[in-house]
Amino acid sequence: MLEALFHCNVNVTDLDRSLPFYEMLGFKVILDYSQGLSSPEIAKAFGLVHARVRGVQLSVGDDPKLTRIDLVEFIEPKTEGDPYPHLYHTGINRISIRTKNLQQMYEKLKAKNVNFLSEPVTISGTNFTFVCCTDPDGTVLQFVEGDHD
Repeated sequence: MLEALFHCNVNVTDLDRSLPFYEMLGFKVILDYSQGLSSPEIAKAFGLVHARVRGVQLSVGDDPKLTRIDLVEFIEPKTEGDPYPHLYHTGINRISIRTKNLQQMYEKLKAKNVNFLSEPVTISGTNFTFVCCTDPDGTVLQFVEGDHD
């Protein structure tokens, strides 16, 4: 039986480049395996013969049950591929993060040259506002504020 969403995995090409970006957003490291991790069990679970990864799990608070983002750089085999070219592809396409003071956050990140797809927009007849940006590898993150009913 399902209990809760544990984490979203984001494969990155360079952990040392991506981690500061997510920390700038307000995430903090709660589990650090950036020195590398390799085991037959990990490889088997991923359907691989061999796997060596490095990464961190990030959260926005101290509650261990909060959903985490797991940034993973595959060392063997090496992370490969390009980000999705648009948001209407099949499969997972963005990670949505609830925020406070969305406009202020947008302006702060825009000043730091974060790549946004648009300015924040509010859905007509609601107080639900959101905006999307990309991380250093092109993964789309969506920041939301307000109620979405």
